[in-house]
Amino acid sequence: MAFQCNRIFLQKQLSGYVVRGILPSRLKVPAVSVSNVAAERENEDFAAKNARLGRPQSPHLTIYKLQLTSLLSLTHRATGMALGGIATVWGIGGLFTSGHFSENLAALENMHLSPALLLIVKATLAFPFCYHYANGIRHLAWDMGKFLTIKEVYLTGYSVLAVSVIFTAYLASL
Repeated sequence: MAFQCNRIFLQKQLSGYVVRGILPSRLKVPAVSVSNVAAERENEDFAAKNARLGRPQSPHLTIYKLQLTSLLSLTHRATGMALGGIATVWGIGGLFTSGHFSENLAALENMHLSPALLLIVKATLAFPFCYHYANGIRHLAWDMGKFLTIKEVYLTGYSVLAVSVIFTAYLASL
């Protein structure tokens, strides 16, 4: 109630009125055009309003320090999408290629690609599977209530990365 009264009192002061009985008549409050201020504030965008009120800018991803937990979460999602894309391309490719898989593999070998390029392609295809599989096991452990302290989360995160790299190197070397 007191807040409402103060607000009404201040609004009347800003518009140039003197409230009878509260302020003496000799005290004149300068007239301010409320309509001009209101019109300016209506055209004001969100950032300008926050700057005028002295509010800090809302935080964004660019101001946060990159953490292992968020990086591994993003990587898990990205590898899941990559696996879906690989399976889709492989399936659609199987529909439009003639012959069996062994014939297509022989055609690829006849291209005489460099071993380094083949290693990179194999590793690129193997990493999403290895990482997503290892991190999925980690998530299953979390679902059972295991490894949920911060120290254990980081330890299992580094373990997932190490296992993924080792298995990717193994699969790429085949």
